[in-house]
Amino acid sequence: MTPVARVILHVDMDAFYASVEALDNPELRGKPLIVGGLGGRGVVAAASYEVRRFGVHSAMPMREALRRCPHAICVPPRFSRYQSVSRTVFGVFHEFTPLVQGLSLDEAFLDVTHSLAALGSGEKIATDIKQRILARTGLTASVGVAPNKLVAKIASDLRKPDGLVVVTEADVTALLDPLPIRRLFGIGAKTWPRLEGIGIQTLRDLRLAEDAVLKTVFGRYAGRIRARAAGIDDRAVIADWDEKQISAEETFDVDLTDHARLHAELARLADRMAERVRRQGWLAGRVIVKIRRKDFKTYTRQCIVQPATDHTSELAHAAARLLDQWLQQQPRAAIRLLGVGASGLTTSQQIDLFDVPATTRHRHLDAAVDDIRAKFGATALTRASSLEAVAARVTRDR
Repeated sequence: MTPVARVILHVDMDAFYASVEALDNPELRGKPLIVGGLGGRGVVAAASYEVRRFGVHSAMPMREALRRCPHAICVPPRFSRYQSVSRTVFGVFHEFTPLVQGLSLDEAFLDVTHSLAALGSGEKIATDIKQRILARTGLTASVGVAPNKLVAKIASDLRKPDGLVVVTEADVTALLDPLPIRRLFGIGAKTWPRLEGIGIQTLRDLRLAEDAVLKTVFGRYAGRIRARAAGIDDRAVIADWDEKQISAEETFDVDLTDHARLHAELARLADRMAERVRRQGWLAGRVIVKIRRKDFKTYTRQCIVQPATDHTSELAHAAARLLDQWLQQQPRAAIRLLGVGASGLTTSQQIDLFDVPATTRHRHLDAAVDDIRAKFGATALTRASSLEAVAARVTRDR
């Protein structure tokens, strides 16, 4: 049976925070507008297209932004307002598919593969989404339509603002090959000069480069980077904490940057999630970590767990590895929310005959912890991996 060709949308609101401010205050329309912190250490949260012409972009220090565009108008962010508009936008998304993976308040992947028969082609669905967003919010969005997430995200950025780019499977190579390497996610400001220095300037150059050359830059990730340059991406669109997942998440009162504290909080959440998995009689075949930065940009990372398990230590270790991988890419990020989810839920397990003693120890420990908490309360017993998080909360509440 021939597999169904996927149709993935990446929808990205145009200069979202700045556009909302201009929507609410018409005097700001068409002017160089920066949304961000106004203090000495303030950063740009959003930049209108008028100010981007001066080289101003999000995450830039406000001081540098104003040096580049001294006549820019600066306004502080109003996240509650952006969240309100975002709920309307995501409401539109869910009218077309339940498979919506939010990346931030203004950006999401949608898998509309199984919506085509009822709602029309990917291009028609994208057009309808853009029209409904405009009608309900007064804002424009840019959409990329493609066979996978990677190509859809690149496509959505090609004709901003108010763009629509449709890429078929047959067109992927033609679209990607001439693009500069900086268009590819994962190649940052430190990496692309190194690549250009060895003659790799386009995604075609990257796709055709020899292994020995790429390994000098990317090491063991060379093959993965070449696959991306070729537009190969089999990642699924993971609906945010849908009914097929068991999860635990928390928004912090103060954004966290300390890696040890982040891991302690993650361990605490994984412990809570694993207990729920056992209570409902499931085994988890996949672990998902959700990370939301201070600026509301949201990331999800996932991995397969084999064999499927309900053991806290195994699920927590998988989650910790995912967090570590993300922190390696963004070591200084301030985190406002962490979440851990279990999916791929099943009631059967493939037994590993060589791991029975360890499995038995985990099962006995988890059962003992569950019994104590059931009898004396959820806070009666704390795992060592979560102690730092618990101590920080006690100190805060005093």
